[in-house]
Amino acid sequence: MHLHIINGPNLNLLGKRETALYGQRSFDDYLTELRQIFPHLHLSYFQSNHEGALIDYLHQIGFAPTTKGIVFNPGGYTHTSIALRDAVAALPVPVIEVHISNIFAREKFRHHSYISPVARGIISGLGLYGYRLALQYLIDVTQ
Repeated sequence: MHLHIINGPNLNLLGKRETALYGQRSFDDYLTELRQIFPHLHLSYFQSNHEGALIDYLHQIGFAPTTKGIVFNPGGYTHTSIALRDAVAALPVPVIEVHISNIFAREKFRHHSYISPVARGIISGLGLYGYRLALQYLIDVTQ
């Protein structure tokens, strides 16, 4: 089964950036753990700080016959990007929106997500563990 994880802007700085909020672990380190937990998955990972690159990648993988689902943390674009919302809405595969921090317990501008209405579900505030839960959900519903 082929699942994808996509991270948006600034998530390449996990483990370095605002560690009190996002933790001290890099995503690359966590990805290694996820691959050990789910050895039967073909798990692809992509991160970009550029909105257009994220849209292009969603288009590329979202229609691939091997793709069964996407875990997507759009980062700050969650609250600003109608273009990413439209890209997710166009996809025939389930997309789970994930946020490391609880976006509803943060600044008011973070309470709105353009992605949530077109995602299958949202996991927010459970740290990196949210990615694991999203992958497990996709495994359970796409088999």
